[in-house]
Amino acid sequence: MDKRDLSGQFRERLKALLQRSGANQSAFASSVGIDRSALSQLLSGATTRLPRAETLMNIAERYRVSLDWLLGLSQDEGLTGEIRETFEIEESGGGFDRTLLAKWHAEAAGTKIRYVPAGLPDLLRTDALIEYEANITSRSRESQYDETQYRIDYTRRPETDMEVCMPRHMLDIFAAGMGVWREFPERSRRAQLEHMARLLDELYPAFRLFLYDGLARYSIPYTIFGPYRAAIFAGDMYLVLNATSAIQTLTRHFDNLIRAAVINPHESAAYAAELAKRSSSGFSPHLDRLT
Repeated sequence: MDKRDLSGQFRERLKALLQRSGANQSAFASSVGIDRSALSQLLSGATTRLPRAETLMNIAERYRVSLDWLLGLSQDEGLTGEIRETFEIEESGGGFDRTLLAKWHAEAAGTKIRYVPAGLPDLLRTDALIEYEANITSRSRESQYDETQYRIDYTRRPETDMEVCMPRHMLDIFAAGMGVWREFPERSRRAQLEHMARLLDELYPAFRLFLYDGLARYSIPYTIFGPYRAAIFAGDMYLVLNATSAIQTLTRHFDNLIRAAVINPHESAAYAAELAKRSSSGFSPHLDRLT
């Protein structure tokens, strides 16, 4: 990180700690072993110099934050990263609204959430699809019902700003009843696509779905919760990344998926509706590129 950026990040974090402490500048400076004039200089931005390592350690220890957070290298005040198993999320009790995923969504309210789903986006699924997928996975249908409803309610909040990217061929394969959806009845597939089209139209522009060319770009499923953290879905685990550099890297990757979009958000509802009409034939004009 550029020295000026590092200094600026430190200054903003220092201001946040000062405000949080409720102390005046003299008391705050005394609590971390420096004089008031030195603190005023650090807060003013008049210099790009950082305080001595001893002072940084004193601030971190006194106000119980990590050095990485204090210097703007991490968005997490504590640990810089952790792996959480899915069962910790699903078995937290009382429904999806009390899981870690719900907590991360709540923390990111008012910021942009970027989401690459593993399949069809959770909040766009019908009960029939949830039931079908619950029978071929280890996830409970109850937790999936809760998650879907929570995500819909969350997206309807006025402060929500969510972008979703998924490969177009995944939706085409679903419409044609191929892959894991080959046993899902055609009538249910059509109802799912019609339901998806209605929700995409209703939730736009707070919820924006990009369909990208899966032959031009590849992505694992993940979610970026504003500037705070990213969670990579890895089977039965979430790899949680809190380091600023990791979040920025995944954000750039997401931007590249958007650049590869062949269906943009204002077109996605119409595309789902068109697929609903075509689903009875089991054919999508774009699947021939995948065979």
